[in-house]
Amino acid sequence: MGSTDSTNLREEILKLLEEDREFRYAVAGLLGYREVLERLDRHEEELRRLREDFLAFVKENERRWEENEKRWVENERRWEEAFKRFETIEKILAEYAKILKEHTDSIMKIEATLGRLGGRWGRNMERMVLEIFREVLEKRGIEPGRVEKFEYIDYDGKFYKRKARIEVGVYVHDEKLYLIEVKSLAEYEDVERFHDKAQIVEKILGRKADKLILTAVNIYEDALERAGELGIDVIYGAVIPPEQ
Repeated sequence: MGSTDSTNLREEILKLLEEDREFRYAVAGLLGYREVLERLDRHEEELRRLREDFLAFVKENERRWEENEKRWVENERRWEEAFKRFETIEKILAEYAKILKEHTDSIMKIEATLGRLGGRWGRNMERMVLEIFREVLEKRGIEPGRVEKFEYIDYDGKFYKRKARIEVGVYVHDEKLYLIEVKSLAEYEDVERFHDKAQIVEKILGRKADKLILTAVNIYEDALERAGELGIDVIYGAVIPPEQ
């Protein structure tokens, strides 16, 4: 088709659009339909993208749900293990409490027996220490077998504290009074207590002691020095130096 024919066709179409109402509506309808198709194409593309995004979203959620389910299963397993351990601990504690309850009476009996033996052991220990140093004591004019136990309870608090019990070894020979303290291990405080106790006994007996004698298997160095300062005669086996 030549340019002349194309020009004639355009002119004819324009003339029809101006003069022919039905033709004009027909063309308008065709043009509108094309626009609708173009819009539908655009909407379809958008819907496709939305569908793909939605499917991706669903897939991601499914993956996360699977991971959470695995975590829940693992947590449940750990809780079960923890409860089993707690049950084991409860059983052990219950068994331990049962054992303690069964042995309470036995322990109380043992403590009571030891309490009764404590006084006996103390007296026997004193006799034993005096026998160990028999030779040294005899040189000082003291027979270990004749050392007596002096006991006094100050019920009225006349000489010391009310109802205080005062105990000390006493040896009397040729009208001389010896006050004797016996220790397996003598510390600084033991020397101080013996000196204070001796003064109380002197008040009770109404006379001054001729000599204070501390007999100890072992004595700390500072206790030995303090005894010398207080005029206490010390008979001992070994001196323990001060701790560094």
